[in-house]
Amino acid sequence: MTSESLPGPAEPYRARFRPGSALRAASGAVPPSGLVLLAVLSVQLGAGLAKNLFAQLPPSAVVFLRIAIGTAILIPFARPRLRGLGRRDLAVGAAFGLSLALMNLSFYEALARLPIGIAVAIEFIGPLGVAVAASRRRLDLLWVALAGAGVILLAPWGVAGGASWAGIGFAALAGLCWAAYIVLSAATGARFPGASGLSFAMIVAVAVIAPVGVASGGTDLLRPEILLVGAGVGLLSSVIPYSLELEALRRMSKRVFGILMSLEPAVAALVGLFVLGEFLQIREWAAIGCVVIASIGATRSG
Repeated sequence: MTSESLPGPAEPYRARFRPGSALRAASGAVPPSGLVLLAVLSVQLGAGLAKNLFAQLPPSAVVFLRIAIGTAILIPFARPRLRGLGRRDLAVGAAFGLSLALMNLSFYEALARLPIGIAVAIEFIGPLGVAVAASRRRLDLLWVALAGAGVILLAPWGVAGGASWAGIGFAALAGLCWAAYIVLSAATGARFPGASGLSFAMIVAVAVIAPVGVASGGTDLLRPEILLVGAGVGLLSSVIPYSLELEALRRMSKRVFGILMSLEPAVAALVGLFVLGEFLQIREWAAIGCVVIASIGATRSG
């Protein structure tokens, strides 16, 4: 999941956090729409790679590994700068970090119980809700109803399928945390200089996840092959998509960017099919389509 990508204008850090300069330089020949789709694919491949780790580590340990490695990658580029900040500023940054930790933990717990396409589709309700809340058009009620219909179709109403109530609950919690992440991202970006708010939040997230992640993962977290896969998850889920999206946003409108990002649940389902061998029913594909159309509609009218 990417779980950090937003179906709309990028959060403040997208314009300030600049890893992967070589990757950005090589992306000049690719059209911006292609860069966004590659970023979406990278995020979902990262989630698929993380899901493969669940056979060796519990989701909480994988989340800790991802956030810890992501923080180690980020800190050299953006160290926290706390001078001049008050208690309220630090509280907002800490809340941002808490939302980041809980978003990833609940999403990975959902991923352990649901096909990736279903988990991402349900999680997308969070940012979709934020997009609709920012608009006052009556048409947005239609998109809310359509997304709600998609979630209803995904629920296991006494029929065979890839969904479970526990997984749906975790995915819905991830969506709620994603909505909080979006709001707190903007608030933190307004209070912290540069990308220091993000790095501060990442450190908070590591501190929150570390007790449960280390306890559940134990010494397996230090195995070289586990660390290598964890680094791959961090690169695919954060560094590569951030760099691609930053370059795309320089060359396209935020609305078009948001519409393309709305394809993420469908891309997740395709990754689940071709990479993880997760076959969905027609009803589940229709539900994912409802969420995608609702997200595109809300982005166009927002």
